[in-house]
Amino acid sequence: MKNSESMKEFKKLNSSEINEKINQLRKDLFNLRFKQATRQLNETHQFKIIKKQVAQLLTLSRSQSTAQKTAD
Repeated sequence: MKNSESMKEFKKLNSSEINEKINQLRKDLFNLRFKQATRQLNETHQFKIIKKQVAQLLTLSRSQSTAQKTAD
């Protein structure tokens, strides 16, 4: 997983790809929490990065769905 993915790269995705990416990032976040609970996590900055990416993708998904509804 590339940590420096930006909104430009996210905008190239369609809605199903966005949903897949959101699900994958949420799984990654769960795994990070699990590692933190078992004291195996060394890279705590990953929380911030993944949460930010999830928020960006959710925002993009929401804007695409509203744009699609107004087009119909």
